[in-house]
Amino acid sequence: MKQEGLDRVIVDVQDVYKSYGTLQILKGVSLQVREKEVVVICGPSGSGKSTFIRCINGLEKIDSGRITVGGLPIHDPQTKSTEISKKVGMVFQDFNLFPHMTVLENVTLAPIKVKKMPKEEATELALDLLTKVGIRDQADKYPAATSGGQKQRVAIARALAMQPDVMLFDEPTSALDPEMIAEVLDVMKELAKGGMTMLVVTHEMGFAREVADTIIFFDEGNIVEKAAPEKFFTSPDHERTKRFLSQIL
Repeated sequence: MKQEGLDRVIVDVQDVYKSYGTLQILKGVSLQVREKEVVVICGPSGSGKSTFIRCINGLEKIDSGRITVGGLPIHDPQTKSTEISKKVGMVFQDFNLFPHMTVLENVTLAPIKVKKMPKEEATELALDLLTKVGIRDQADKYPAATSGGQKQRVAIARALAMQPDVMLFDEPTSALDPEMIAEVLDVMKELAKGGMTMLVVTHEMGFAREVADTIIFFDEGNIVEKAAPEKFFTSPDHERTKRFLSQIL
């Protein structure tokens, strides 16, 4: 899904290293993501994909290197998490909704607390976003009364409520029943069509083929392959990529 005007670099990752103790997870990763670009990140378990996007969100502190999003230095210890949350939205595998709050309250919380948005304005924004993700009728329910697919759509609306420059998705459909996967992917496709800059860790190769501008393949803490979908699926350069694709397609 080629977007027009892929020029301005929004996410700039330079030579990032990350370890847990003696285990090196990221080994000098560099990547630039441009405005409106959709980047799908795939690779085997333990290859560093999720750690990579958690570093972009500042959830994991890097050992060395640089990460900037919309000019904000994520790698700088002085950069506050509240500033990062205005730039970067994140959707997790397991929803992470507040169970004691309604769907609407989950979505309005951060705009009111972090952006100091008036409650009325935040409510209007939240209802618009819940309409956009197809669940406005769930606004007054608590998360426990919604399906997995609905919970994930609430999580997407909640991330969008901060009006971020970039949306990160960490295997957003892997905890869902098969029939609920499509409803979440449909929302993500609409976001991509609307020009949202997105980095998506996923095993949904149909989605990758249809929506991505760029696909990157992670293995053992490195980006092994970076290509447009057509090339990635039909003529990848690296044997490791070919082996991975032969196992999942």
